[in-house]
Amino acid sequence: MNLILYILIFMIGTVFGSFFTLAIYRLPLGKDIIHERSFCPNCNHKLRFLDMIPILSYIFLGGKCRYCKNKIKPRYLILEVLSGITFLLFAISLDLNIYDLSASKLIYVCLGLLYIAGLFIIAGIDKQNRTIQVSVLLYESIISILYMIYLYVVEEANMYRYVIYLCLFCLLELYNIRYIRKNGKNNYIFQTALLCLCMSLFCGEGPFIISAILTILVFLAIVLVKKLKKHTYNLKQIMNGTSVVYILCICNIISLILTNYLIYK
Repeated sequence: MNLILYILIFMIGTVFGSFFTLAIYRLPLGKDIIHERSFCPNCNHKLRFLDMIPILSYIFLGGKCRYCKNKIKPRYLILEVLSGITFLLFAISLDLNIYDLSASKLIYVCLGLLYIAGLFIIAGIDKQNRTIQVSVLLYESIISILYMIYLYVVEEANMYRYVIYLCLFCLLELYNIRYIRKNGKNNYIFQTALLCLCMSLFCGEGPFIISAILTILVFLAIVLVKKLKKHTYNLKQIMNGTSVVYILCICNIISLILTNYLIYK
């Protein structure tokens, strides 16, 4: 039965992965991601159910659109597979057992998967557009606050730490809103700070510090590789060409899964 549970979680992850591709494409353009049906970006033909089965549709259609026969980018398949694997690893890290699945752990599983989903979308949008989508950041903050409430009600955790985080988040958010109204654009640095607060709130300081260290190491590795390839060292150009938030989100997911594995195993 546990095998069936894990297969189900993997399938749910692939469905989310299919949704991620849609959200990453539409949200920066201000398009609807809930009510408007999916369509082929090449011929604009609306897709049917059989065209949107995660992984299987891509394989059976040979990586091509059923209607215009244009190739579908492999990243759609890759994101669906990676999303399914990530959801599965998160479940494994919690040592889920269908015969001993408490309500508190089930709530944490749901909140954790929704939190990871937000990181996927934030990472994807930042990778493509070098920006943090405000609506997704707000969604991530709501998930973190719900987790804070869960810790207080279920785990009876000390709230002082979370109140401090919440106050800092509100102050940064108010500054960010004022900045947007004054300059007509988002403040990338402050939005990154807000994201870091969400990560610290949901994962805890330890996993977030691990995420930050991993991000720095990956960034330094990218700097070294680019320096060796181009034989130049322009930190500003490298930073402008590197999606740091994208790397941070991936590292945070990895650190969250590893931390859960150490706690629950």
